[in-house]
Amino acid sequence: MDKIKAGIIGCGHLGKMHLKNLKEIEKEYDDFEITGILDIDFELTKKLSEENNVKSFDNLNEMMKEINTAIIVTTTSSHFEIASRTISGGINTFIEKPVTDTVVRGKELVDILKNKNVIVQVGHIERFNPALMSVETYNINPLFIETHRLAEYNPRGTDVSVIHDLMIHDIDIILNLVPSKVKNIYANGVAIFTDKIDIANARLTFENGCVANITASRISQKKMRKMRIFQPDAYIGIDFLKNTSEVFKMNEKGGISLGFSLGEIKKDGKIFNLFYNQPKPKQINAMKYELNSFFDCIRKNEQPEVTLKDGVHALEVAAEIIAEIEKSGVKV
Repeated sequence: MDKIKAGIIGCGHLGKMHLKNLKEIEKEYDDFEITGILDIDFELTKKLSEENNVKSFDNLNEMMKEINTAIIVTTTSSHFEIASRTISGGINTFIEKPVTDTVVRGKELVDILKNKNVIVQVGHIERFNPALMSVETYNINPLFIETHRLAEYNPRGTDVSVIHDLMIHDIDIILNLVPSKVKNIYANGVAIFTDKIDIANARLTFENGCVANITASRISQKKMRKMRIFQPDAYIGIDFLKNTSEVFKMNEKGGISLGFSLGEIKKDGKIFNLFYNQPKPKQINAMKYELNSFFDCIRKNEQPEVTLKDGVHALEVAAEIIAEIEKSGVKV
């Protein structure tokens, strides 16, 4: 294809991070360029334009005439309006998570995409976390998953509930790991510092018997982003914050070594060796890797790692969790 000409829509905290990474990508790839930036804060756009030597646009219509790829990093409530225009206009589109503010709008984007030959990726960045990627070689078949995603209070992002802000990361990963439909959802949560849910817990049961217990809070004394996966032959621990993982894995006695041997155990009349391993993660910048993955899909005309349907599926489960919490009389 021709050169990828990207426009960044939204220049807030996250938009600036995308701009920084895209500037690095621009130096590394001859077929990529940042065509310009756009934000409703015109003074901010002008300032960033001068600092980064990129063109600033006054409106989306003008930007769409010059780009073939859009990076949407605006408030969630504006995602649908912008993405519907870029996708309809035949522009490859990256949408930060959550994909939209409602499931209905997310499904509308899926319908719009059906008739367009464009690549759309949703920004669930934790799919590209080195710790998660380091365990991809293991046959993951969860029976039970437990996650804790805790953050210190920050006014940024409180326009949505903690389910859409933080928990949706783990929802997306779990839906990708468990090859089964969600059967039941139980959830509770409360609002503390905002008029939205600030801490929540959800328990998902799947048709194949797997259970996932998910906790998210944005009122914590310290940060935590951990996932624990339990399956018939292994325990896998993932620390998304530290980018580390650990695996306890059984293998029949006499089989290949899977790491440091912890001894023998008996199960179902057989003898197994128990191994411990700390997979070595790739030394990568997750956001830059995520964006490069998106651009590679554009070049090859392939489906991205996190599709639009993936983003909407995670949003559907998030909506069901919120509906479950509302049953107890809590306003979300």
